[in-house]
Amino acid sequence: MYGKDYNGVARPSLVDTAGRALTVPCGGKYADAAINGRLFYAANQTPVATSTTLNTTFTGLGLANPTGSGKIIVVHEFGWSIVKPAGDESVLALGTTTWTTNWAQAITAQCCRYGYATSIAYVDDGATIVAPVLVKIIATIGTNLVTDLTQNNCVVDLGGSIVLAPGRAVVTDTTTASGAATIQFSFLWEEVDE
Repeated sequence: MYGKDYNGVARPSLVDTAGRALTVPCGGKYADAAINGRLFYAANQTPVATSTTLNTTFTGLGLANPTGSGKIIVVHEFGWSIVKPAGDESVLALGTTTWTTNWAQAITAQCCRYGYATSIAYVDDGATIVAPVLVKIIATIGTNLVTDLTQNNCVVDLGGSIVLAPGRAVVTDTTTASGAATIQFSFLWEEVDE
């Protein structure tokens, strides 16, 4: 059994006593996707308000794979940071929905290998959507006092567990609406051929 190195030179592969190929990841778990222009990220550029839960006029951050894109979006990470008390306690979650053509590309997705590739995704901070279905509960947002925050900014490793086929989207969801300019969100995803 042989493989090729980056220069195209044939090299024998290394196996253990059971015949399983031994591999060593290099550069981190997303390095290959980043180097090959399949890894993208986007974030709210300023803090936003959020809408009430399962709202069909959502505000926050949404990532959509448009119909006919020829790609599948694999969501690897979700991040959030609260910059001031959100008001009432709330549950932060992610919901999936059907993409519709009224989405704007309000936020420009960036290739992790800067300038190497262009994303097919639509990233928006608010749109009219088809009723979403909650798929991941992320955190509880709350305050001890009106002026105290009870959580830090966080990044959740989704491990590719949310996959968006063409015509599907993922959006942020909070059980209660937050105040104006309260939260910033981010997504990290990979785009692979269908």
